[in-house]
Amino acid sequence: MKKLPKFFLSAALTATMATSFSAVMAATPPDTLVQAWQIDDITSLDPAEIFEFSNSEIAGNTYERLINYDPKDVSKIYGEVAESWTVSPDGKTFTFKIRQGKKFASGNPLTAEDVAFSFQRAILLDKSPAFILGQFGLSKDNVKDKIKQTGPFELTMELDKPYAPTFVLYCMTSTVASVVDKKLALQNEKDGDFGYNWLKTHYAGSGPFAIRDWKANEVVVLERNPNSDKKTPLARVIYRHIKETATQRLLLEKGDVDIARNLNPQELDAVAKNPDIKVDNGPKGTVYYLGLNQKNPNLAKPEVRQALKWLVDYSAIADTIMKNKGEVHQAFLPKGFLGAINDNPYKLDVAKAKELLAKAGLKDGFTVTMDTRSTPEITGIAQAIQTTFAQAGVKVEIIPGDSKQTLTKYRARQHDIYIGNWGADYQDPNTNADTFAANDDNSDTAKAKPLAWRNAWDPGQLTAKTRAAVLERDAEKRAEMYRDLQKAVLNDGPFVTFLQQIEVIASRKNVEGVVIGPSFDMNSVMQAKKN
Repeated sequence: MKKLPKFFLSAALTATMATSFSAVMAATPPDTLVQAWQIDDITSLDPAEIFEFSNSEIAGNTYERLINYDPKDVSKIYGEVAESWTVSPDGKTFTFKIRQGKKFASGNPLTAEDVAFSFQRAILLDKSPAFILGQFGLSKDNVKDKIKQTGPFELTMELDKPYAPTFVLYCMTSTVASVVDKKLALQNEKDGDFGYNWLKTHYAGSGPFAIRDWKANEVVVLERNPNSDKKTPLARVIYRHIKETATQRLLLEKGDVDIARNLNPQELDAVAKNPDIKVDNGPKGTVYYLGLNQKNPNLAKPEVRQALKWLVDYSAIADTIMKNKGEVHQAFLPKGFLGAINDNPYKLDVAKAKELLAKAGLKDGFTVTMDTRSTPEITGIAQAIQTTFAQAGVKVEIIPGDSKQTLTKYRARQHDIYIGNWGADYQDPNTNADTFAANDDNSDTAKAKPLAWRNAWDPGQLTAKTRAAVLERDAEKRAEMYRDLQKAVLNDGPFVTFLQQIEVIASRKNVEGVVIGPSFDMNSVMQAKKN
């Protein structure tokens, strides 16, 4: 990475880290938190492109958003970069006042110009998360007219429709709404890319930590940002990519790391007995599912979609492979969201599945592939599903790969079945309805590519119903609309949703202040410390 200001790691420490991360470290320094975590899903550090779990969490600790919410009570929305906001009588124009006195890690002042630039930049770059802002009628052609700086510390955002205000504000809490240092980004611009190629591996934020370094599939280093108005007890946080959970456990028990993020149920049970280690958990707005590609003629049959939902041993997966890390949940909205239903109508029923397959003309079953990320828990889930599918004659070939490989294939609609976990981008029900229940264009060249599109599914009237739900201002009426959407997808959609995540971390007893948030980008180390 390009040389950064001198408040970052010293050259000596950087060199030491670079040479020692692949080996066992000594005891961690008191001002440094070291986490062992599988971070092979990181593809970019640019908030306009970040759309994976690991880098979203890192962005949440290093960038600030216009709006944020209390991780302990998601109904409590507050201004982070915004000091206040108002909504016009017609519900279509939001005016945001920006807090004065904020600075980026570079030392540049943060103003309304940076916020407007960040939002415009996200739309103009049009990377995967741009749809979160684009759903308000913002496009490359109009974004500079719709999002305007109206004063040094004021900007307006004009929407195409009078959406439910909470829906708009929750979208402003997403990673793509992070505020980027305009001056620094444009200093590194090439060929009109708004600094994109530079920001893929560099940092331009104002959060409590700054990203010091990223070595793919090896390490991410965060350093305290001295210009932040949020003071961190720790000087730095290090995320080490440790793929093997047994190695994570060993390093944690020896004190070479402070936190282990991916321990399996047996390892968690074992370390919980260690007086120097504690185990914490928290529910997440993340669901695990199978995506069934409707380009596969067998998977496109309604009876087959139904049959596969009766061929998963949901409780066995929750009680063994995902013990303490997930609970059975079959609707696309996680518990805790407006309108979420907790109906779990499916269970392992081989006889019923066989009956449905026979109706589909597949009484002897069929052969299908399943793309899986090569992590212990996903591999274990895949093997369990492979076993129960086989009981009805559905022969599954598991195709393992790292996260980048499987995601690239999935996003290109080249899979048969994909095991995925989907985390909410913001705490409004539209975040999942828009991807599981809506698909405006099912062509291969579509601009928007939600999960319904990835699985080549046209939800028909559900798309219009999803669009109507974001305009309903009565909370109970809106909740009922989402309940109906979930039931429809649960019955006929190409998704076999089977778990809601419970995130578990094991840490040394002297670690305090780590927050397990309800969303994958809300895990916070801002107030973490070591006693």
